[in-house]
Amino acid sequence: MTTKDFFTHPLGIAVSAAGATLLWGSAFPFIKLSYNSLDIKPEEMGEQMLFAGYRFLLAGLLILIMFLLLKRNMKFRPETTKSLLKIGLFQTFLQYVLFYIGLSYSTGIQGSIIAGTTSFFQILLAHFLYPDDRMSRLKVAGLMVGFTGVIFANWPNGDYEISFGIGEILLMGAMMAGAYGNILAKQGSGKMEVIYLTAYQMILGSLGLIAIGAFSVGLAPFDFNLKSGLMLLYLSFLSAAGFILWNNVMKYNQVGKVSLYLFLVPVFGVILSAILLDELLHYFVIAGLILVVVGIVLVNRPARKRNSLPAK
Repeated sequence: MTTKDFFTHPLGIAVSAAGATLLWGSAFPFIKLSYNSLDIKPEEMGEQMLFAGYRFLLAGLLILIMFLLLKRNMKFRPETTKSLLKIGLFQTFLQYVLFYIGLSYSTGIQGSIIAGTTSFFQILLAHFLYPDDRMSRLKVAGLMVGFTGVIFANWPNGDYEISFGIGEILLMGAMMAGAYGNILAKQGSGKMEVIYLTAYQMILGSLGLIAIGAFSVGLAPFDFNLKSGLMLLYLSFLSAAGFILWNNVMKYNQVGKVSLYLFLVPVFGVILSAILLDELLHYFVIAGLILVVVGIVLVNRPARKRNSLPAK
């Protein structure tokens, strides 16, 4: 069986896509566990930036090493520097500056749900950037349902008072940066292989994170033990392996055919956060998760042409 045969077989698609989303969903509780293990507190932004830099530098290097071992040409091409810097700025640097700080003020469950809103921001950006990808009434309905779900997920302890704090605001900003970074990556993939693009944008973006962290707290302030070291390695691995699996699924299949699997990311994130962080699955959180998933499904349904809204 060839690589293409595996990634186009229904079972291969299911195993690969579900495996990628499971890996991505597990990032939320493992980041929180890493913070606890290394005694990284919410106000210690320098440590958070340095830890993020370690993770994505290692993830990029893992991709490079893996494909060098497979005899792929991964040599850096200077003419790609400008594009890679722009992608790395949004897809890794800004996204994770906001994400890591935001998650430290939020919960793993809320973080995993809010992470599902990246597709919403991408749809809004696509409306203004691509003439053939306009907003539709169905997409508007999906956005409304999805963001209602985000509000429900942040409804504290069942009290009838909306609470949307600094952590959730920063996480939203991270998703916006990530959405724009994905648009830049889509444009860059026309000139570069996706694996090459992702590996080097991770490395370049991570250097910015490491620079901020090192300026604040030095280059090596952490007292790693076996547990924290393995968690860092796992976080790096899930970024690299999850991307490789998903990249192959996307390469050999239609986007609309496999996009449904991305809905599993917040689902796995919620489940694993509840298990690993001992977080309660309050019924408001469950209702919010259901609404977010319904919203994402609505947004990704093909809209009829007559439902398209004109761009302004």
